[in-house]
Amino acid sequence: MNEPRLRIATYNLQKCVGLDMRRRPDRSLQVINALGADIVVLQEVDKRLPPRPAALPHNLVERDGWHILPFGAPGGSLGWHGNAMLARHTLSVRHTRHVELPGLEPRGAVMAEFETSLGPLRVVGVHLGLVRRYRLLQMKAVMRAVARCETMPLVLAGDFNEWRPPAALRGAAGSVEFVPTPASYPAIRPVGRLDRIAHSAELGVAATGVHSDKPAHIASDHLPVWADLTRQR
Repeated sequence: MNEPRLRIATYNLQKCVGLDMRRRPDRSLQVINALGADIVVLQEVDKRLPPRPAALPHNLVERDGWHILPFGAPGGSLGWHGNAMLARHTLSVRHTRHVELPGLEPRGAVMAEFETSLGPLRVVGVHLGLVRRYRLLQMKAVMRAVARCETMPLVLAGDFNEWRPPAALRGAAGSVEFVPTPASYPAIRPVGRLDRIAHSAELGVAATGVHSDKPAHIASDHLPVWADLTRQR
């Protein structure tokens, strides 16, 4: 009997502006759909200026069978500080919340709890800062927020903006293990593992990869990465 798996992916959309400098939300959604994921954590989903309308329109996302988790603000934004999550309707969403993050630039994380084929699961989406000191402070703030919640298996996913091996992030995050996801940045010739997925000890990883098929090579300056999660016995 095959063990249940859950695919989670993370993708920095760069506001749906590709390397050809064209804003093509339909192209971004084509990449998202090709991932075969159950949950997709997104970064840079909204335009920069207030009221920060969604760069990826709601109607396109919902038309393709995705549930948009309610992180957006009035004015049409898809996420919070540019962070959003999409989930297939086969998953049940128990709870969502925002997590304020410290730093010189405005940053925030999004957190959601699901009922899945692996059981209860908490997913946190992040887009950490450009300055390493603040990245580590932000990682610690995320883990403090998690510690205040009901205990359940945890996944962290997003753009961690960390070029070095994840030892320092692991130290700040404590009890999570970073998946050895492939390089995803820059999309045209990836050398940096900025986009990462991490998980708590209750979970295992059956497979992981980076999606580089057309049009992902041009749809954003990042490629999406994914991991197939299992529940440890």
